[in-house]
Order: sequence, then C-alpha cells, then structure tokens
Amino acid sequence: MSRPRPLVPRSDPADSVRVVGEFGVIARVLARSGTAAAAEVGPGDDAAVVRAADGRVVVTTDVLVEGRHFRRDWSSAEDIGHKAAAANLADVAAMGATTTALVVGLACPPDTPTSWLEGVASGLADECAPMGAAVVGGDTVASAPDSAGVVLSVTALGDLGGRAPVRRSGARAGQIVALAGRLGWSAAGLAVLRRGFSSPVAVVAAHRRPSPPYAAGPAAADAGASAMCDVSDGLVADAGHLARDSGVVIDLDPAALAAACLEPVGPLQQVASALGVDPMAWVLSGGEDHALLATFPPKAVLPHGWTVIGAVRAPGREPGVRVGGRPAAEALHDVGAERAGHVHFG
Repeated sequence: MSRPRPLVPRSDPADSVRVVGEFGVIARVLARSGTAAAAEVGPGDDAAVVRAADGRVVVTTDVLVEGRHFRRDWSSAEDIGHKAAAANLADVAAMGATTTALVVGLACPPDTPTSWLEGVASGLADECAPMGAAVVGGDTVASAPDSAGVVLSVTALGDLGGRAPVRRSGARAGQIVALAGRLGWSAAGLAVLRRGFSSPVAVVAAHRRPSPPYAAGPAAADAGASAMCDVSDGLVADAGHLARDSGVVIDLDPAALAAACLEPVGPLQQVASALGVDPMAWVLSGGEDHALLATFPPKAVLPHGWTVIGAVRAPGREPGVRVGGRPAAEALHDVGAERAGHVHFG
C-alpha cells in the first residue's frame, strides 16, 4: 500500500505561505499594516470604506515584478515595501494630492516565508504613516510555478483637499520649469549593485528606498503649478510626456540641472568617477528617484524645495524636450546615456 502524499512539501520553511495558509498570512500582514486615518471600514470585510471629504478620489496603480523592479538578494523585504509605496505616493503627489490609503495585491510562490511578507507590510506601513495613510485591503494569490516569483501590485487613493488636479497638459510657453527632489541617485545605486558592490551607501540606499518629496506636490498646486508629473522613468522621458501632452517644448538648462542635482564632491560624482561615466547621464535618464517636475507661471513664488531648471517654449515644429536649446538626443549622446529613460517592454 502506498503512503499518502504529504500535504506540505518537506522543503517548505515552517512559516511558509503554504504552511500558514491564506488567512494566517493575511492576519500576520495586517498586524503590521497600520491604520489609515481616512478609513471608515478597514481590512477584514469584503471591501474597505475610505472617507473622501473632497468628494473626488485620486487613484493610481503600480506593479512591481521580482527580477525587473526589485531583487530579494539586493533589497530587504522592508526596502521593497517602501519602494512599492513610494512609486504610488509620488504619483498621487504629482496630481497635487495627498495619499489616504493603499490597496495591495500580491502573488507569490507558496514557499515564500511569511516573515518576508511581514517585512514588506512593515515597509509599506512606514512609508505611508507620515501622511496618515495605510493599507486598507487587497488580495493574495499563489503565483504560477513557472513564474518569475513575487508580483506586487499597489493601488493608492488620494485626496485633493479642494484643489484642482494638476495634470500634465497645462504647461504654456513662457512659463518656468522646476524640480523638487533629487535625480540620478537610484540609477547610480543600481549601477553599483550590478557590479557587485554595496557602497557608497547613500546611492545604494536611494535605489532600495526612494525619498520622493511628497509634500512638494500639494505645495506646488497651491502655488499655481500649471502642469506636473512624477519622474519615474527618467527626466528626459517624463518631461517628454509633459511636453507632448501640453503641446510645448520643455527646454532644460544643463547648468541649472547640474547645480540642483550635483554636489561639488558628492556621491554621484564619486560613483561616476569610479565607473568612468558622466553623472549627468544618470540625472537626465535615470529613473526611480520619483522627483517631481512642474511648470509654473513666470512670476510664481516657488514653494520651499523647488528649483528652476528650465523654461517652457513654443513648440516650433513639434513638442518635445531640449537641453540647452539642443535636441535632447544630442545631449544624451554627449553624456553617454543610451536612452532618454526606462523603456517598458523594451
């Protein structure tokens, strides 16, 4: 007589998702998820209820795939939670809003340790806590046996607080272009990690846990920003989206960019010198810092943290991005950047 097949493979860790089960995982994750100030009904029911005092809700979603957006041998579970939240919170801020709640979808192999998922939950919670936001719901499923691993989908809800949403399509010729946050740090950190190193710590940390200037988004809206976007794929790439949606040319000032993004002797220069590259390549094309790019009327008083880095010009032949008056492609070539930014499906 053959013996019954064991329900749990012996290779599974004792606290794996398969051993603990779906509801056990959910209970452990929720214990670390925090509480959203705007949640009238939080996790535990079929759906959450989140108050929207403004009467409108800002909604955005980002998907992170293991091996493409993060690696578990490079980043801790907490790092990945921070990064997943940051990508969404920055998009909400770019509309001039503040995040109120997150909903998270997770697909993972059954042998994933629940302690790792608890770490992700802690990272999500810590990134959201300063805004009074938290995870209010979501779903967990087993990923296919032949899949790449973990897939994390985060949806953020935001509150405009009575403001008009700041879209990408409002830039007008004669206005100024300004930046809040830093550029190139995540790309420099990625370059370091790809070569098997973990220092300078500052740039590696920037890749693992971006530091978007969340408060700068609503502040820019209050100051009269006419257009705004999150720089997630690269400055030239995302400025290009804003330029095309507005029907204008975004002309970036290389000297102003260098002054805003490159310290006299800073981490970017140190890494660039060690690797023999131009740090402006990371500034112009590096993604995942989640800085904010916006246009303002020429006489606007910029809020704290915003720096002028260019001007909005009439489109001429067609909308697009220029650097120092030249086509962006020429400037990218000069600094050794292979492309304007991250290319999805590329």
